[in-house]
Amino acid sequence: MGADLELLWLLAVHLVLTGLPAALAVFVAARRGLRDVPLLLCVALAASGAAAMLSFWAFYLDPLVGQVAAFLLALGSAQGIYLCRPDRLDRELLRELAAPAALWALASLFVVYLGFLYGGSEGPLTIAATRFSHPLPPDNQIPLHFANWYYENGSSPTPPPFGDWLSSDRPPLQVGYVLSQRAFGWDESGLHYQVLAVVVQQLWVVAMWALLVAARLRPLARGLAIVAAMVSDIAIVHGFFVWPKLIAAAFVLAALAMVVSGRWSGLREDWRAGALFAALCGFAMLAHGASAFAVIPLLGYAVLRGIPSLRWLAAAALVAVALLGSWSAYQRFADPPGDRLLKWQLGGALAIDDRGALEAIVDGYEEAGFDGTLANKRANAEAIVRGKDLGEALDSAADGIGGGEPGQTVEALRLPRFFWLFPFLGLLLLGPLAMLVARIRGRPEGAEWRFALTSLGFSLAVAATWALLLFGGSEAPTTIHQGTLLLPLLAVCGCVVGAFAAWRPLGIGLAALSVLLALALYAPAPTLEPRSFSLLAALLAAAGLAGFGWVALRTAPR
Repeated sequence: MGADLELLWLLAVHLVLTGLPAALAVFVAARRGLRDVPLLLCVALAASGAAAMLSFWAFYLDPLVGQVAAFLLALGSAQGIYLCRPDRLDRELLRELAAPAALWALASLFVVYLGFLYGGSEGPLTIAATRFSHPLPPDNQIPLHFANWYYENGSSPTPPPFGDWLSSDRPPLQVGYVLSQRAFGWDESGLHYQVLAVVVQQLWVVAMWALLVAARLRPLARGLAIVAAMVSDIAIVHGFFVWPKLIAAAFVLAALAMVVSGRWSGLREDWRAGALFAALCGFAMLAHGASAFAVIPLLGYAVLRGIPSLRWLAAAALVAVALLGSWSAYQRFADPPGDRLLKWQLGGALAIDDRGALEAIVDGYEEAGFDGTLANKRANAEAIVRGKDLGEALDSAADGIGGGEPGQTVEALRLPRFFWLFPFLGLLLLGPLAMLVARIRGRPEGAEWRFALTSLGFSLAVAATWALLLFGGSEAPTTIHQGTLLLPLLAVCGCVVGAFAAWRPLGIGLAALSVLLALALYAPAPTLEPRSFSLLAALLAAAGLAGFGWVALRTAPR
């Protein structure tokens, strides 16, 4: 019980520390007249990312400067919130803002306690790599490794590699989040880091809420969509195994919310909106480079919705250069070359060598030739749709059921859902089919129908961009974790809302089945050695899930 209570304390601490800069930005923007909830949430996320990157560069400059900056960020945010007098704002607006904040906290509570349901807080990073899947690589430890170095040493000397990964090979946003909070309490086991990182991963919930509210969905449809996304393989596995892929998805989802909003015609004339949009896209890239697979079609979609003004474009370009240019300079001059992921994903060059990214990409395509390249792209598309070894997984799952070995069934079903998009979606694909039937039988209307078409269409655009840009082949296949996690999260919401728009009982039923299946797969722990089950952890995880569902399904817009 002591370990479970410690987790609760750490969760509260890191929720507060992560939320302070975001809350200050929201209150300042609201006091200046901004009342649009999706835009306020976008401002909150941008402020959160800016605080993390400020902490990163402050510690890079000098550890003492970094610690001062971290304390000033937290204490200054708290003082600013007090001075803004949030109680004097519109109470209805505060209630609407409280809903996504509560969802974020409840999602964090659910993931943390589901992850530690069978103990393991003494070795959290190891447990995170095996709790919900086959053994995963130690990528969840990379941000911690470099954060520890910058916290102690700053920029001198250059951080030692983590294995064969240089500090310039992975973007630094999660490192910045760690540095912004480490001075407030730490440990050697990694438990502080694990809880902090889970909290930051769950920011995607805030961004998804902004998107669903911007689309003006009815409360029931919006609630079903976000609950189905929250209780899914993506949110559970990648939320607990804390590589920074969900953080990246959060910022792209927020930028998409701006474009989907009915206010886009006005936003694309406002240079401040251009700066905000560029900041969200920039922070997505600073979290994980695979965000490019979503940012590229997002830029095209924004243009289709209406070409922004020159002032908008100038402000966006200035912010993008400031955010991405500084990191590119670090990659080139501080710890070169910093192009390993580019060479791997776009050129199929997994081996480390002295070639530049462009040279490696050209060499990869020249070696593959036209026929090989075409085969790779076809394999990319087929893997997204069909996956691989799905039949073997289903046979193994059936054998487990027949042999009375539920652990074997769970493991067999987890694998294809971890790797491949369509097997992950599973029964939710009935949603688009129901939409097709509804279209044949009539002409459905409404916000749910429009959102489903938009989200599924954008998901297809992201998938197409991913399949075309990723080199493919055995070294860089289109597995879910090789792309942007925006794609499966958005596809889940699109399928559920599409089914709801076609026939309400179907949408409710699909969302419920999806949640029950995910709980059946991830509440057990067949991949772990026998450990002590914690009843308190189970109760707290259940409370987090129940609270999440209650807030999501009951909150009505103004």
